[in-house]
Amino acid sequence: MTATWKQRLIEVEVGAVAHGGHCVARHEGRVVFVRHALPGERVVVRITEDTGGSFCRGDAVEVLEPSPDRVEPPCPFAGPGLCGGCDWQHASWQYQRELKAAVVSEQLHRLARLDWEVIVEDLPGGPEDWRTRMRMAVGPGGRAGFRAHRSHDVVPVDRCVIAAPGALDGVVDRTWPPKSELVVTRDAGGQVHLTEIGPPVVRRGRPVPGPSRLREGSGTATELAAGRAWNLRADGFWQVHPAAADTFAQVVRDWADCQPGESAWDLYGGVGLFAAVLAEQVGETGSVRVVESSARAVEDGRLNLSDKPQVSWYAGRTEAVLESPDFTDRPPDVVVLDPPRKGAGKVVVTAIARSRPARVVYVACDPAALARDIAAFAQHGYELAQLRAFDAFPMTHHVECVALLRPAR
Repeated sequence: MTATWKQRLIEVEVGAVAHGGHCVARHEGRVVFVRHALPGERVVVRITEDTGGSFCRGDAVEVLEPSPDRVEPPCPFAGPGLCGGCDWQHASWQYQRELKAAVVSEQLHRLARLDWEVIVEDLPGGPEDWRTRMRMAVGPGGRAGFRAHRSHDVVPVDRCVIAAPGALDGVVDRTWPPKSELVVTRDAGGQVHLTEIGPPVVRRGRPVPGPSRLREGSGTATELAAGRAWNLRADGFWQVHPAAADTFAQVVRDWADCQPGESAWDLYGGVGLFAAVLAEQVGETGSVRVVESSARAVEDGRLNLSDKPQVSWYAGRTEAVLESPDFTDRPPDVVVLDPPRKGAGKVVVTAIARSRPARVVYVACDPAALARDIAAFAQHGYELAQLRAFDAFPMTHHVECVALLRPAR
């Protein structure tokens, strides 16, 4: 086993970008995953993690030969050892999208054996002032901030360049109970909702979050997308970029292309954003079945889509619901799914493919999970027909993709 390199300084030439907000370098026969660097640069890296195996992790602490695409980070809390939220502030916005496109292409090639040209499209508003939902941690001194990369350490902040304007007013300029957490939401109407979650308590030998209380706002956020107003719990799931929900709903509308009277499934459906689009297309003679594991989201969804009797709700894990005869008695013409970061997985993919929909519209927040699931669909006779990628998380390594799959010809 190689002796640990932790805290060692090494000089490397940076190679290709990799999934996760870092680039790949090599030194003395080992792989080094380098943050705060760009492809083609020569940098000095401080090793931050090393378990003695074939790879280690580090931060670029000095740039000897910079990339022409390097810029000065606009946030003073972005950099080695600081806030772990933004991976690419040191890259121009255009180059950030090029890096993300390269990652999506590489994942499709490596995991799905597809050579696919990817263009990451920007959303309106620019790379700053977009994040409408944030979870913050409180450090020992009582100040709110964000955790460092791969760490529980809290980096206190007095501002955030990607936060929506006004979202952190009254949050970063006061003290809070140490070890508590804060959930901040600024909705489409500009209302800020702030929930404080108390420090963890030990129950049955395990730490669990303490009690929560609403500190500001009504606790019910109002959002606008797909031609509708949505009322949902402020700490519930909704896209964090103000233009994302409407953009993805439009792509689902175009690619689902349901006809009146048809049947559609909306898996991992949240509060029903895509179900609303599908319901408009299938009409009152069709059916839309929504599966969502969060009972609170199902409750909000039922209220928001109470005017759509063709929408029915199933609360539970997608894997379990898809095994229910009561759910699968009517095969779908179209399936839309928006799984969590880990992806749908083989069990869900197999169940979808078994129902033989004419089209599958897959909304993905992780390119590796998407590529794995595309490969699983291919084993059941489905092929990737179209793909769009969006920079719904500027300054970070995250990228949102929407894929259309069809039975292979």
